Amino acid sequence: MTEHRTAVVTGASSGIGAATARALAAEGFRVVCAARRTDRIEALAGEIGGIAVPLDVTDPGSVAALAARVEVAHVLVNNAGGAFGSEPIESADADDWLRMYDVNVLGLMRVTQALLPALRASGDALVVNIGSTAGRWAYEKGGGYTASKHAVRVVTETLRLELNGEPIRISEVAPGMVRTAEFALVRSRGDQAAADAVYAGVAEPLVAEDVAEAVRWIATLPAHVNIDEIVIKPRAQAAAHKVHRV
Repeated sequence: MTEHRTAVVTGASSGIGAATARALAAEGFRVVCAARRTDRIEALAGEIGGIAVPLDVTDPGSVAALAARVEVAHVLVNNAGGAFGSEPIESADADDWLRMYDVNVLGLMRVTQALLPALRASGDALVVNIGSTAGRWAYEKGGGYTASKHAVRVVTETLRLELNGEPIRISEVAPGMVRTAEFALVRSRGDQAAADAVYAGVAEPLVAEDVAEAVRWIATLPAHVNIDEIVIKPRAQAAAHKVHRV
């Protein structure tokens, strides 16, 4: 067990973030649940005995306020992120691309920078960045999102090189098709039919708890074991363009 160890999970208000917070709390971590929607993280923190801290990863002041609340961190899960829009490059909105890069890449950088002193203070730390199979494959109408998730992959690899020799492990968990309540809906700008079509005919897409289990496993391995990356997909998904539908 890992009593009295602290884990920070960004984007903890729903989906993979909330599931990860629950999984780490079940392993004995005191979980700092960080996200913009304070009502949700307060409810989650009350459920798991954690701490709710409001966080907007695009706001340096908000990130600094999070760091001020965390003196020692054993695990950081950079989960906050999103996909905004699904237009082809020809008609893509540059503001959507900027927003995705700001949240998915710069947000990860801001939080990691701010919490590195706390991670170092633990003497045995782990950073898990939630990437995506979109960081491995290109697909039509996904240029902005895939570019940002490719960046997450490279930032993760770079961080591992730069922190080599310090007691900090660096991992990426890259999920494929995960059905959550909000991801596809946000990407389709609230069009529920379009969101549902993403998973149409897929009997068993991943759920948030499947990804959280991968994070939990990494976080409970011995300190000398670094899992560089895990790519996790449902059985039905062989590749971006190869999904079995019934």
